[in-house]
Amino acid sequence: MNTPESSTQSKALQINLDAARYGTFAEIGAGQEVARWFFHVGGAAGTVAKTMSAYDMEVSDAIYGPSERYVSRHRLQAMLDHEWSLLLQRLDTSRGAHTMFFVFANTVATRSFTRPEDGRGWLGIRFQTAPRGAPSEILIHTRLWDHENPRQQDALGVLGVNLVHGAFYHHPEPARLIGALMDQLTRDRVEVDLIKFSGPAFAGVDGRLMSLQLVHQRLTNAAFITSAGEVVEPAEILHQKPILLERGSFRPVTNITLDMQARALAHMQTDPAIRHQAPVVIMEMTLRHLLGTHPDINHADFLARADSLSVLGKTVMISNYSRFHSVAAYLRRYTQNRIVMTMGIPTLAALFEERHYSDLDGGILEAFGRLFKGAVKLHIYPWRGTDGGELVTARSFKAPPQLRHLYAHLFDNGFVEAIDGADVPQRDLLPRDVLALIQRGDPAWESVVPAAVVARIKRDKLFGWAG
Repeated sequence: MNTPESSTQSKALQINLDAARYGTFAEIGAGQEVARWFFHVGGAAGTVAKTMSAYDMEVSDAIYGPSERYVSRHRLQAMLDHEWSLLLQRLDTSRGAHTMFFVFANTVATRSFTRPEDGRGWLGIRFQTAPRGAPSEILIHTRLWDHENPRQQDALGVLGVNLVHGAFYHHPEPARLIGALMDQLTRDRVEVDLIKFSGPAFAGVDGRLMSLQLVHQRLTNAAFITSAGEVVEPAEILHQKPILLERGSFRPVTNITLDMQARALAHMQTDPAIRHQAPVVIMEMTLRHLLGTHPDINHADFLARADSLSVLGKTVMISNYSRFHSVAAYLRRYTQNRIVMTMGIPTLAALFEERHYSDLDGGILEAFGRLFKGAVKLHIYPWRGTDGGELVTARSFKAPPQLRHLYAHLFDNGFVEAIDGADVPQRDLLPRDVLALIQRGDPAWESVVPAAVVARIKRDKLFGWAG
């Protein structure tokens, strides 16, 4: 939304002219890029109580306490806590009755002479919505994609102003606030892969739905939710870890889904490349699975899926990736360790449909080159089909005639591996078949869904179950 009203200058000026807002800016790592905007547009004396930047690590530790990592949620939280306490201690008596205080903080690493990596950092704001009211808080994690340090600093300044403005004027509409974070920015410059709301201004806001908004509004390509329902930065769980990923609609999760994952995990742990590390297990839902043929996401349906996976202790990844090679490229941002994707024969067959790659110059060869770049493998679960019949495994799978040599190459060289020992039922139901049983009240669905999920579906009447 790049309009005059959404310009960074107009937002900073509106805040400066708002006599009820007053607070502190504390910035570490990339310069005082956010505070600079409020001085640049004029009228900052009405908004800025203090700005500070503790660059030296010993000075920073002396103020905010020691930290293992300076660009971290822990450091950001320490900055907000410290500056908020000082602000109230010094100004509440004189101004508290008519002022809504705030503290903005960030800790960011941008490109520099000694650090050529992409920029990343944490930004946060703690603010009141009424004088002497209990504060609310927004935290975000961002990645900065510009190749030059000055442009990364510029993007950080714009993002920070958008966050402050959104907190003050859009907090009743969190989805709108999220979209406005990208005013005057583009995704090739900035990505926001985590947002966390807390406090009375966001009572009733479900953080899982806000993570879904980040992906749906394309501020990021993927967001992560732990089994406890907490939103997390991807690197917190993926950094240099082996990964087992299973894609699906999980509407609902079935016993076959869990058996596929458990057998793939057991097979993966025999891989000497992993060196006995515990893999991170991810259940991925794509926007394609969530949207279907509708332009809007059914939030109740999404939460039903997330709740059923949470019961099983699963970490959920929400993404807008439709193709496997795109997911693999995303995961390789965070780890060079083994990545395993497990799937059934129907998904493997879809993977070998050349029509999916018509937009790539190299077609299916280019797609597979991207997919298997690095330590990536596919673990294939056997399939009997909904009409029974012969069991199909990765060993007996028949790729299209023109691609059989390609499949043989992938299988013979260990890029595709068979999951053995699965007790596949005579009639292997797809999740959509199970969903149909749930919605028409046929109790047969209970035998193919994990008991804990059955109990949750019945308790909360998920997926259209009416008893």
